[in-house]
Amino acid sequence: MGLLKISNGTLITPHRYIRGGTIVIEDGLIRGVHERDVEVPGAAELDARGQYVAPGFIDIHVHGGGGYDFMDGTEEAFLNIAKLHARYGTTSLVPTTLTAEKEDLLQTLDVYERAHRANQEGAAFLGIHLEGPYFALSQRGAQDPRYIRNPDPREYEEILAYSSSIVRWSAAPELQGAIPFGRRLREKGIIAAVAHTDAIYEDVLEAYENGYTLATHLYSAMSGVTRRNAFRYAGVIESAYLLDMDVEIITDGVHLPPPLLKLVYKIKGADRTALITDAMRAAGMPEGESVLGSLKNGLNVIVEDGVAKLPDRSSFAGSVATTNQLVRNMVRLADVSLLDAVRMASTTPARIMGVDARKGSLTAGKDADLVIFDEDMVVAATLVNGKRIYSTNSLSIA
Repeated sequence: MGLLKISNGTLITPHRYIRGGTIVIEDGLIRGVHERDVEVPGAAELDARGQYVAPGFIDIHVHGGGGYDFMDGTEEAFLNIAKLHARYGTTSLVPTTLTAEKEDLLQTLDVYERAHRANQEGAAFLGIHLEGPYFALSQRGAQDPRYIRNPDPREYEEILAYSSSIVRWSAAPELQGAIPFGRRLREKGIIAAVAHTDAIYEDVLEAYENGYTLATHLYSAMSGVTRRNAFRYAGVIESAYLLDMDVEIITDGVHLPPPLLKLVYKIKGADRTALITDAMRAAGMPEGESVLGSLKNGLNVIVEDGVAKLPDRSSFAGSVATTNQLVRNMVRLADVSLLDAVRMASTTPARIMGVDARKGSLTAGKDADLVIFDEDMVVAATLVNGKRIYSTNSLSIA
């Protein structure tokens, strides 16, 4: 892959901005991060034109985009979703399923394996996130109630044995069988996440002690403070604040209003908060009618007001955000510094997924996954392993 020099950029490192900095890339890795222009004999050169150069965004919870969903069950869907999100700065993502029959989940795992090998032109895949089917019906949101059920070791052991590509699994911890399920995931090195749940603090505490370390789309489809016979109980939201858990939030500007974005940042901070799109197939598409999940048996939804909704408008049905929007919204709606917003879209998700030794920051020796964007977070170029997989006409390599 040779040498590439990216100069004249404002570099966003883990701790500071470097204005007029230079990054040298060799064979897909960052070889050096410099405070000034440096000579690199034989290198191709890319002038960042004063724009920001940041670590590529890592989306650890995404369902689709560009008219495709990972539940479509085709390599075409996987590869086109990866290409779509790369246009907006995503360099790595975790394909996410919806609640479904076991056979559909196994098919999705099969397709993932093939698509992972074929993916050369889009954001890299980091493994599969199974969202469900072990959820509370009362907090199903847009998840199809036909497929919601309790954890069954006969089923999940078969799925776990079927594929080594599962990297996280979201479930409701109060369900019968959810605690041994969490322990089993921990034994396998798979992230167990709390999601679509009506649990109270005592349930979440037990879950945390037995492997559940992440709160899936905080505030969405989960309990807050409730009253039972006049007594108040802390819900999952308060539990995530009290415990040393990681959280992810959908910062599309719709799922969470600015005061809640500010609250999450104030309590959990940039090092415990990952920004996610939770994007469905309509991301990057015009508003109107769409489908959540598989075209074969998914749910009809309406995309309006910048979000997907169930047809009766009783619930959101996934976002249509892209990662550059997530960063922009944290800066403009939550008054977060660009440095911290980028951290929540790169360094923190890399650490949560256990890939921070090679991704998530502009550090020598790490993968050359980079995004170049302007003051409005409009992406000019995206590089994965030093390969430019998207760029506008304004940037060219000499």
